[in-house]
Amino acid sequence: MWRDYSRSCIKNNRASGMSIRVASFIAALFLSFLCCLFYDFWLDEINGIVLEEGDWQGRITGEIGEEELKMIRNHAEVEQATVNQELSEGADVVVDLRFSHASKIVRHMTEILELTGLPEDAAEYHYQLLSMYFIRIPGDEMPRMMMPLYLFIVLLVCGSMVLIICHSFAVSMDSRVRQFGIFSSIGATPGQIRVCFLQEAVGLSLAPVSAGILCGICLCFGVLKAMNRLTEQIAGGREASFQYHPLVLVLTLGASMFTVILSAWLPAWKLSRKTPLEAIRQTEELHLNKKKASRILTAFFGMEGELAGNALRAQKKALRVSSFSLTLSFLGFTLMQCMFTLSGISTDYTYFARYQDAWDVMVTIEDTELSDFSLLEQAQELPGARSSVIYQKKEAACVVPGGAVSEEVEALGGLPLLAGTSVSALEDGYEVKAPVVILDDAGFLAYCEQAGVQPGLSGAIVVNRIWDSIHSNFRYREYVPYIRESEEKMRLKASGQETVPVEVPVLAYTQECPLLREEYADYGLVQILPLSLWREVEGELNGPDSGQQVCIRILAEEGAGLSRLDALEKEAAELVGSAYELESENRIREKIVNDQMIQGYELVTGSFCALLAAIGIASVFSNTLGFLRQRKREFARYLSVGLTPEGMKKIFCIEALVIAGRPLLTTLLFTLVFMGLMIKASCLAPAEFLVKAPVLPILLFALAVLGGVALAYCLGGKKIVNMNLSEALRDDTMM
Repeated sequence: MWRDYSRSCIKNNRASGMSIRVASFIAALFLSFLCCLFYDFWLDEINGIVLEEGDWQGRITGEIGEEELKMIRNHAEVEQATVNQELSEGADVVVDLRFSHASKIVRHMTEILELTGLPEDAAEYHYQLLSMYFIRIPGDEMPRMMMPLYLFIVLLVCGSMVLIICHSFAVSMDSRVRQFGIFSSIGATPGQIRVCFLQEAVGLSLAPVSAGILCGICLCFGVLKAMNRLTEQIAGGREASFQYHPLVLVLTLGASMFTVILSAWLPAWKLSRKTPLEAIRQTEELHLNKKKASRILTAFFGMEGELAGNALRAQKKALRVSSFSLTLSFLGFTLMQCMFTLSGISTDYTYFARYQDAWDVMVTIEDTELSDFSLLEQAQELPGARSSVIYQKKEAACVVPGGAVSEEVEALGGLPLLAGTSVSALEDGYEVKAPVVILDDAGFLAYCEQAGVQPGLSGAIVVNRIWDSIHSNFRYREYVPYIRESEEKMRLKASGQETVPVEVPVLAYTQECPLLREEYADYGLVQILPLSLWREVEGELNGPDSGQQVCIRILAEEGAGLSRLDALEKEAAELVGSAYELESENRIREKIVNDQMIQGYELVTGSFCALLAAIGIASVFSNTLGFLRQRKREFARYLSVGLTPEGMKKIFCIEALVIAGRPLLTTLLFTLVFMGLMIKASCLAPAEFLVKAPVLPILLFALAVLGGVALAYCLGGKKIVNMNLSEALRDDTMM
């Protein structure tokens, strides 16, 4: 009997059934996409860990001979035991272990230590790899948040879907309250009523869930392919492979059906608790209260506004779910778009945009001193290069007398207050960080001209500036003089060494940094030295922690494109690479790769936002359509007492505007507050953000929401305006 009844209800209530099918499809699509994507991300993370650190699970270090190694390999749970030749030194042998059952690795490692007679500290665990297999080892102090984050997102999606689908079922059930009240009065049990709704839920959602899972898999495949296309030129990058496991299908199907069944069970349980008399007396009509009419809608739209306001107020609880869903999706979309914009603005202040006139090709030579570099002349005369500057960076310290600090710094509270840990107090002054940039002599002379200093090689140029962090922020830095420019010599010493400072003559003071691809310390007293002068003092300043890295900054001719920079990079590599090990960078290509990485990130997050938007629009569409179907008698009464079809359409427009407009306005206000705080935290000028604000995508989303609600009212309104009044007033079923 119940099966026949369910079939009849599904057949006669196609509109409500369609809304349930659409909601189930979207839920399955969303869950399938996320589960598939997270599974591939999980595998990719594991592959990355294995490539970088190896696939060992446990490691034992100690005096391990052939006999001990044989005992380890004979352990019942040891799948593989390999001697790590790279890490083994002297008597200490490092053995990498893999186990058949990694979940009991702590017990297995303890047993092996007892067999070999090694202490407990001889054991080491691959915490990062084991955490990917959900194995938590005591002593792992690093938070492993990736998998809990994935699980949290899936649970959050399930919860959101339950709210949305639950409302669709509730609309269908509310229209049949009286019918079930009659069934209860003649002997139907609450359990039978719940089973009836559950079998309807399964019958309606089985096909949409299957289709949604398939579409989610296809969507994940497409997203990964698009990401690979965007990142295929990234050096050292790994291709994200699409893989699917039967357990993922089982998990997705289980989560989707659980979501649907729970969504149907909640309103069914609520309905089954009603007494037969309560159910029979209840109708789906709205109970309007004139005293609580919306004064704003009445003032602007008259009688139609009052009727629309009363209806919306009466259905406040029913519309709360769709409003919440719409607000959540629109909020996620707007915040993500704003964060993309904010990230893009921040990128403009760093690296590629900031240094586009400072370098085109960078060649880095490791483990080489500039004084030992034998290709200075050849590198300076690269064909097709506008200029080539060879330099090296060193870490040093400078002893500054107390009276040498500038008046501007003293006015800001003194050097210790301004520079903090970058300064150490001495008896007669301060020890400050003094990064040293060593330029080849030709490059140093060119820098003298750039800084407006009389060219010479007899001394250092001091970049005499310090960041005024009190009156400016990191985004728009302002600088003041570091020391008084009366000092004729700088007292430099090796960083972190207790040595006697060496005096270096000061050629000039400037606030102009050389055009190199370098970030200089905000509180450091930067020293620019020519190579000839450095050779005289490197014995005293070249500490053990100083860098041994030669950099060649190459500028191509103005307006050079990617092909010219590629050719210039190749020429530099052929010249220098014949005698040294090097790494090279191409500014335009690096920017392309950087942009592709950002685009890949935006593609994933954008897909997520698009699905949120689809869910929100579908939810408000189905719920609005159900809202209209519930009010058939109400609209029939309005028409019967003389309300014109034009007046009815006006009511529809007012309600559509309120249903769509209220969440949109709420979201926009929250977004404005949140982005205001983010802009303030980023130390960004609001006008700079407003110029690049994502107005168009947000406007398009808002129009899509308004269009979804308008479409629902258009489809439902046509039937209402053209319905038979006498039948509508008698009938208590759904349209």
